[in-house]
Amino acid sequence: MPEEPLTHVSVFDPEDEYRPEPEPEPVPPAWMDGGLRIGIHTSIAGSHLHALESAHKLGCNALQIFSANPRMWAGGPGAARIAGVDAAVFRERREALGLGPLVIHANYLINLAAPQPMLRTRSIQAFHDELVRGMALGADFVVVHPGAFGDSRATQGVAMAIDSIKQAAKRLPPSSMRILVENTAGMGTAIGSRIEELGEIVAALAGLEVGACLDTAHLFAAGYDIRSVSGLESTLELIENAIGLENVPVFHVNDSKIALGGRVDRHEHIGEGKIGEAAFRRILTHPRLGAGAPEGLAGRAFLAETPIEEPGDDRKDVAALWELAGLAESAPAAEKGYSMLTVAAKKRAAEIQKAEASKKKREARKEKR
Repeated sequence: MPEEPLTHVSVFDPEDEYRPEPEPEPVPPAWMDGGLRIGIHTSIAGSHLHALESAHKLGCNALQIFSANPRMWAGGPGAARIAGVDAAVFRERREALGLGPLVIHANYLINLAAPQPMLRTRSIQAFHDELVRGMALGADFVVVHPGAFGDSRATQGVAMAIDSIKQAAKRLPPSSMRILVENTAGMGTAIGSRIEELGEIVAALAGLEVGACLDTAHLFAAGYDIRSVSGLESTLELIENAIGLENVPVFHVNDSKIALGGRVDRHEHIGEGKIGEAAFRRILTHPRLGAGAPEGLAGRAFLAETPIEEPGDDRKDVAALWELAGLAESAPAAEKGYSMLTVAAKKRAAEIQKAEASKKKREARKEKR
């Protein structure tokens, strides 16, 4: 049989070469739409889903939660994890409700600056677990207090906190979730009450994309007079120079029961404390603190952590934030009469408190005998 002639290609055609399609540009989440995000810390009692429903019913478009009990160390292998199916349902429901950003506040027992080796090791592990749970729930930010230096020095505490965050973030898969270090009121040996100190921590963790969460009550208690026009402007300049306002995507908006420079962390309802309504109106409408261009930061959130002493306190504080921001007319509708604290729950809490007080009195009498 005659051989078939070979096809000879003398000219290379670049179109013949396989070229993979470029990776699509990541699409910003829906909550980074240029509108202000306002919310409150909601309870996960009973289920993480309950926190989403509460935020929706309170008229929020953002929220903060705990991922687990904030005053207990998680015990046993796997205790820090959230079941995959539960996490998936949570993420789907959050998307359906249009809530964002989702902020998780880390356990209060965590002390990343602890000089005691055992406490620091436990804190690193607990914060790592917070990050794991945050990723499972699809959180956008995890907020943590930097800790207290105890019987060491402040400079050592700062160095410890920086290293602890680095260690806690090791061996995590890639994620857009961001760690935010929160400023403190300056109680005891807590670090992070000075804006420059917080800036030092954030700068040292630039490789991890770490930012800051600023609490208005903590700023005020630490001596920053955000209550006055000039005081707010000078504080913003300090924040810009030490941290960068673009690195502060979340504010905790709380009034203060404590006077300026009191160095004690006591939150009050919006407009009812020492900071006052006028100051919160200036903060919520300040162009540099907004969520819109050109001066604001897309998706910036203002979240209340105010006390819920009476049914409806939570709903009123969220409504006050929308009103002071000048957005009451366009705010999400709140469910009339809804509150995370019901009359029955308040009554049960009062009974428990009364029983505990009686128990302490009996124990005190026994000790005297």
